[in-house]
Amino acid sequence: MISEGLAAALRDAGLRWAPDAGDRFVIPQPALSGQVFTLSEMTIEAHHYPTGTILGFNGTTEWALDSVAQEDVLWLPREDQLRELLGATFVALRREPGGDWVVATREPDGSLREHRAVTAADAYGSALLELVQRATAPV
Repeated sequence: MISEGLAAALRDAGLRWAPDAGDRFVIPQPALSGQVFTLSEMTIEAHHYPTGTILGFNGTTEWALDSVAQEDVLWLPREDQLRELLGATFVALRREPGGDWVVATREPDGSLREHRAVTAADAYGSALLELVQRATAPV
């Protein structure tokens, strides 16, 4: 799973999220530290309104939590979502003999760039963070 720090960096860099079933997120509040939630049509549903998206908790009265605004949660994208967001820049994923994961991406000039991390998700996330930062950097 992608680290919360990297997920926050992706959000802050401009990565946007359209909540869908199977997506994971955290609510960055001390009382909910370590709790990872998964969108599911049975337990947590995304309700889309003109004013924004609300994540509704169905049947969770024991949590005293009915809903939370999308902007108040932190999306933890899965490896497949990160790989899809990398698009055509993604070249390969491999595991180094020492255990680190490496994601290779193609730079605009055609050269390859490697992004290393302890987990495959963080390697994908690191590569995507660079891509998003480059895309949103002032010209």
